[in-house]
Amino acid sequence: MTPAELLATPGLAPIFAALPRARLVGGCVRDMLAGHDIADIDLAAPDAPEAVLAALEAFGLRVIPTGLAHGTVTTISAGRSFEITTLRRDEETDGRHARVAWTDDFREDAARRDFTINAMSLDQAGTLHDYFGGKADLAAGIVRFVGDAAARVTEDYLRILRFFRFFARYGVSPADKDAVAAIQASRARLATLSAERVWNELKRIFAAPDPLGAITLMRELGVLAAILPEATEFAALARLVRAAAPADPLLRLSSLLVGDTENLADRLKLANAERQRLAALRQNPIPREEDDDADLRRMLAEAPATLLIDRVWLAGGPAENLGRRLAGITAPHFSLTGRDALALGAVPGPHVGQALRNVKAWWLEGGCDASPEAMRDRLADELEALEKARKSLLF
Repeated sequence: MTPAELLATPGLAPIFAALPRARLVGGCVRDMLAGHDIADIDLAAPDAPEAVLAALEAFGLRVIPTGLAHGTVTTISAGRSFEITTLRRDEETDGRHARVAWTDDFREDAARRDFTINAMSLDQAGTLHDYFGGKADLAAGIVRFVGDAAARVTEDYLRILRFFRFFARYGVSPADKDAVAAIQASRARLATLSAERVWNELKRIFAAPDPLGAITLMRELGVLAAILPEATEFAALARLVRAAAPADPLLRLSSLLVGDTENLADRLKLANAERQRLAALRQNPIPREEDDDADLRRMLAEAPATLLIDRVWLAGGPAENLGRRLAGITAPHFSLTGRDALALGAVPGPHVGQALRNVKAWWLEGGCDASPEAMRDRLADELEALEKARKSLLF
């Protein structure tokens, strides 16, 4: 994408009309130069937040004060959201939070950003403003901190993980030596970060098309052991990536792990759905090439096809062929419930649950293809057998 094509994005023209000194900043400029898809388009303006809000509203644009105290507003233009942030300079930082002041100097704002490749801006005339050599670094595959690497890291220790996130997508080895030194000196400070921030960055690292270089570097610098001591199966991750398995963060994380995942899930404060999926990925059954359709139906009765295929990926199996086979099989559903037992005259009680479990085991053993009538007949037989057994115990 060229600067002209980026600037022609629907919705930008009214914003530039309202804020003529504003510029596109950060990721959209970086990805435009790198030829990557652009997700979000952010702007920066040398005007106070209240002035930005008023100028946009004067042009009839809808404005949401999403982070006014931090200098950020969101405007809706041509049906798309754009974030606009007032230029800032840091006045005080503690490694996690910063106290900022507004400025009208784009270079001063760029100097507080993390990496040179994220510190570029593009004005509405199409001029690239690159104060710290970000364009050259991007072309060379260098992820480099703006200015003094140690200072940038101590301003926000999350930048250690952000370094690996951007290295995974834009960097090539060897890594910038100043960045490496700053990370090694401060890696113990990762313990001060919230679990939510750590997991958010880890997900982005694992979601990169090929995270192996970044994960290797994390391991070499002691960062991986500091935040994921359970992640020692590097060869399994390498096999997964090289097999072109989906770029799924949880799948890739699971491949690295040894032992129980509960402590890790607690430590990273995974969402319930993430916690459950991580545990399920490491369970059985795992489909095999030699399994027949009845075997696969039994598995599909207990787990969705997507989960079964992920287990195949983790086991190093031929997932593509099994995926096609599973896709061609309708997942069976065990339809009997307690209501069916009551309709057959059963008296409510624990024996109803036992009868249903017995029928389900029979259904699974038979390849999950019994008809509804056959299943009800089997349920009637099980209820009768359990009732006879109960009466025999009474005499």
